Amino acid sequence: MNKHGSTIVAIATAPGIGALGIIRISGPESFRIADALFSGKKIQDVATNTLHYGWIRNQEGKILDEVILSVFKAPHSYTGEDIIELSCHGSPYILQEVVNEILKCGASLAKPGEFTLRAFLNGKMDLSQAEAVADLIASENEATHSLAFSQLKGGIRSEIGHLRSEMVDYISLIELELDFAEEDVEFADRTKLKLLLEKIHKEIEKLKNSFVLGNAIKNGINTVIAGKPNAGKSTLLNALLNEERALVSEIAGTTRDTIEEKLNINGIAFRFIDTAGIREAKDAIEAMGVERTMEKIRQSMILIYVFDVIMTTKEELWEDISGLVRGDQKFIIIANKMDLNPYIDYQDFINPQIQKEQIIPCSAKNKMNIDYLKDRLYQITVGDQKMNADTIVVNARHLDALNRADQNITEAITGLQSNLQTDLLAQNIRLAIYSLSEISGEITNDEILGNIFGKFCIGK
Repeated sequence: MNKHGSTIVAIATAPGIGALGIIRISGPESFRIADALFSGKKIQDVATNTLHYGWIRNQEGKILDEVILSVFKAPHSYTGEDIIELSCHGSPYILQEVVNEILKCGASLAKPGEFTLRAFLNGKMDLSQAEAVADLIASENEATHSLAFSQLKGGIRSEIGHLRSEMVDYISLIELELDFAEEDVEFADRTKLKLLLEKIHKEIEKLKNSFVLGNAIKNGINTVIAGKPNAGKSTLLNALLNEERALVSEIAGTTRDTIEEKLNINGIAFRFIDTAGIREAKDAIEAMGVERTMEKIRQSMILIYVFDVIMTTKEELWEDISGLVRGDQKFIIIANKMDLNPYIDYQDFINPQIQKEQIIPCSAKNKMNIDYLKDRLYQITVGDQKMNADTIVVNARHLDALNRADQNITEAITGLQSNLQTDLLAQNIRLAIYSLSEISGEITNDEILGNIFGKFCIGK
């Protein structure tokens, strides 16, 4: 059912010249407009989900293009409204001329994300699925595609809906108690309610914890390559990328600024950042480079620390790692230049902070163990987690809602332990349900919708 009344139009394909360009029309006047411009069949009489060959003419009868017209009748369409899609030749001139004629027939230009917004408002998808549409369009590798497609199928909606429905059942009983407050009756078993809330708390914690991985996969995993000057950082970056991306020199301090490149490893995007060597700077420019290195290390999910096995003592390595690695930061240590002295036992560098599997003997120059390094990067990031899991949280808005829901559930559990008044207990559970409902869009507001759909491209 259309909730807008207007008919909208937009070019749905990316800007630029291509073989084909698609124009999408949605709304109650779509078929009337198509019949006014299309020479082929009377569109209002054809069956839904059909394709038709013909010509688009302007109001003076001039042929603008030879097209294939697709028909989708409400409610069986993307937006839930009547939709016409015109597959035209990809000339920007042709596409704009056709859109201009459609506008003359009474349509209005679609705003960014308006087609998907209508799909949400007409009940064709929930808000988490609508957000997944944008993520799917932006996906650049197998992992981001898998996560977005899983969300589009309703993975997070199903999980959140399950948690929400269990609480709704209990809040109904608690509300009933409030109606009979004077009779001092108890419909909701407090022991079972506490067990339920504790179970939901654990499930929400699991969802919240998945955001670290989900967000990293969605936006790329920041991986900083750091170490002292001339340790072989730039050579390692070149070996990983299999190209001469960074300037390599025997002169220490060649890299003054960060160099960033993206590499796909088993479907996961890693953002490698080659940094200036860490040492006492000899000039202002080098000092800025070192400071930028430290900043990138603080922001990274993974630190690859490269050291020269010939020039570095184990005490120096331990001191460096102790000063650089945050408590929760994943790191890999590259014992580089093993080709210069293959008899060095890299395991001598192990200590309580550095485990055997965190050190990789390497010759970046000869690409020794580069494939193994890539495997290790994938393993410490993803491990055995299922990449198409329905319950990986990738959206910061979802995480915020989960945090608020979890806070109210925790307060409700504490309240049960201290015999909190029924009306206050009910309020905590109501607020938790409210927060979870925001994820799917069962409860929302215009500001949230504007923020979400304003980020879409026009035509989607």
